[in-house]
Amino acid sequence: MQADQIPVAALVADMRRLGVAAGDLVMVHASLRAIGPVEGGAAWVLDALEACVGPRGTLLMTLGARDDWAWVNERPEEERAGLLRDAEPFDHLTTPSSPDVGTLAEVFRRRRGTLSSNHPEGRFGASGRLASRLVADVPWDDYYGAGSPLERFVERGGRVLRLGAGLDTLTVLHYAEYLVPLPSKRRVRRHRLVAGSAGPLVRVVDTLDDEEGIADYPGEDYFAVILRNYLEAGRAATGIVGRARSELIDAADVVEYAVAWMADHLSA
Repeated sequence: MQADQIPVAALVADMRRLGVAAGDLVMVHASLRAIGPVEGGAAWVLDALEACVGPRGTLLMTLGARDDWAWVNERPEEERAGLLRDAEPFDHLTTPSSPDVGTLAEVFRRRRGTLSSNHPEGRFGASGRLASRLVADVPWDDYYGAGSPLERFVERGGRVLRLGAGLDTLTVLHYAEYLVPLPSKRRVRRHRLVAGSAGPLVRVVDTLDDEEGIADYPGEDYFAVILRNYLEAGRAATGIVGRARSELIDAADVVEYAVAWMADHLSA
């Protein structure tokens, strides 16, 4: 190990001090760059996470899916199926994670024992005791809402571990968008080419708008505003993991907070 590398044991100790415990259900958002150089790289960061939650615990990560044909959904709906004819079909077992979610998520996707949900938009990976319950049989439309891995995560007492992630990185807030009682919410329809038993087929996804937001809000991304206010209120455990400023957040609590904030600040 090089002198400036962070040992796995040090990461485990840091996460324990933050409050991660054996048996926990934890959704991880992490920046490897913020954590710093770790002995063994991304795989050993995952080793540290698994050591913290133990054999009775569960890890969950947002994977998304690489989509070089996303531009098709900016075209008129009647053109999309034809434009997707030459696209690479989504396969939940082989399609790489979205580049936006970072290297750790892709390493986790490929890791032995990780299960992946079968959805090209809201794909999650999970490992551990509750993995199959979280990612099996997810809804096709409104994939962050009722019956989704996010709802299951919140209902099972999950906590979010953020390791140097940006303020706008808190996927569980998409579940809050479904719960907030706004008179109307912005929706989108997307077309995706997916692998089927008889070959590739185009499927339509109807969902709340998880890219531009469910309603207009001036200025900064409202996910970042919500999380900043939540952290300033002292409702999360905070500390340093490796070299990363980190937070451990109760998922049900931040969802409740976000629903109230959205109801007060978002206009229909």
